[in-house]
Amino acid sequence: MATFFAKNIDRRGRIVRAIWGVALIVAGLLLWERSQWLCLLLVGFGVFAFYEAGRGWCLLRACGIKTKF
Repeated sequence: MATFFAKNIDRRGRIVRAIWGVALIVAGLLLWERSQWLCLLLVGFGVFAFYEAGRGWCLLRACGIKTKF
């Protein structure tokens, strides 16, 4: 299990995930009036993207899927 959570992205990938996290959180907050469930879902994914950026780890790469960044 330790190898699953090993760092697998570089600095550029971490920056991309941090930007993606900001975009998801902003989009979620803008949709609060329309759908609170969608807002919470997007904010949750944004927080997870920040976790990936902070840890230097990507869930998709850990599962064997190739990503561009």
